[in-house]
Amino acid sequence: MNGKVGIPRGMLYYDYYLLWKGFFNNLGVEVITSPKTNKDILNMGVLSCVDEACLPVKVFHGHVDYLKDKVDYIFIPKFISIYKMEYCCPKHLGLPDMIKHSVEGLPEVIAPIINLRKSTNSLRKSILYTGKYFTNRTSRILKAYDKAYKRFVEYNELLAHGVIPIDAVGLSDSINLKTKGHQEGYKTNILLLGHSYNIYDDYINMNIANKLKKSNIKIITAEMVDEVVTRRYTSKLSKRMFWTHGQRIVGSAFSLIEAGNIDGIIYVSAFGCGLDSVLMDLVERKAKKHRVPFTLLTIDEQTGEAGINTRIEAFVDMLEWRDNIEGNISTHG
Repeated sequence: MNGKVGIPRGMLYYDYYLLWKGFFNNLGVEVITSPKTNKDILNMGVLSCVDEACLPVKVFHGHVDYLKDKVDYIFIPKFISIYKMEYCCPKHLGLPDMIKHSVEGLPEVIAPIINLRKSTNSLRKSILYTGKYFTNRTSRILKAYDKAYKRFVEYNELLAHGVIPIDAVGLSDSINLKTKGHQEGYKTNILLLGHSYNIYDDYINMNIANKLKKSNIKIITAEMVDEVVTRRYTSKLSKRMFWTHGQRIVGSAFSLIEAGNIDGIIYVSAFGCGLDSVLMDLVERKAKKHRVPFTLLTIDEQTGEAGINTRIEAFVDMLEWRDNIEGNISTHG
């Protein structure tokens, strides 16, 4: 093996972990992943991060702190853009530098720049930059990435068939890509909406997904809606959506609302998120127009589970009441 690379279980881990892990493994590099978020990781993240940062960034600091003494490198890409003429949230861009200045005793940080704003040509440079920490053979690096990317594409195709990413990635280190993940036998469909690091980290969101499953509710996430569809709906906005993750969130919600495929929307947002302040307003306005129930759950390090439970139970009860009774109410007046 060529050393150990640590991948923190936070931020865009939920989007790209399978790709990153496959790439490093194909180069003969051992990957160490931090455990699921827990109280100790959250507390350490809060202590090491600036107060003004949002909860997911603080949690990410905690995951890095957990890994720093267990690996030879920590992998933290600097995401600027992942789609032509679009951008990622500024916190993704600044994450590697924040970590370097906030967490003491770090091993070497591998921080390739991911910037596809003008073209995808720069991606090759980023792949080679990362791979050359472990081998000087360009062909081996590119082959390792291509092999990992093919598996990554297969995984993303499964999302369209109803696989919940948090179940598929387990978030485990192994995925059976031949297994379909349809959810059957559910009466109520709820769109669990928000950034992946908010809806798939079941510690900071108080295990919302499992709470809904126990209520016999089918969960739909933005990742299950085809990108072509989401972009078609966001293209109808009066102004261009230049945040790629905003495209996914708003476009998926609009498409499902207009198709009548969901009974309600639960939006999970981290306190102080500038992007969400715009995105959730767009989604809520659309939901109200089509009479789709919408509720917002705002989370931070002070959020209590009792309050989240009450909000979810009340929302689910309201959906059941609406389904069973509303149709019998006279339309007179």
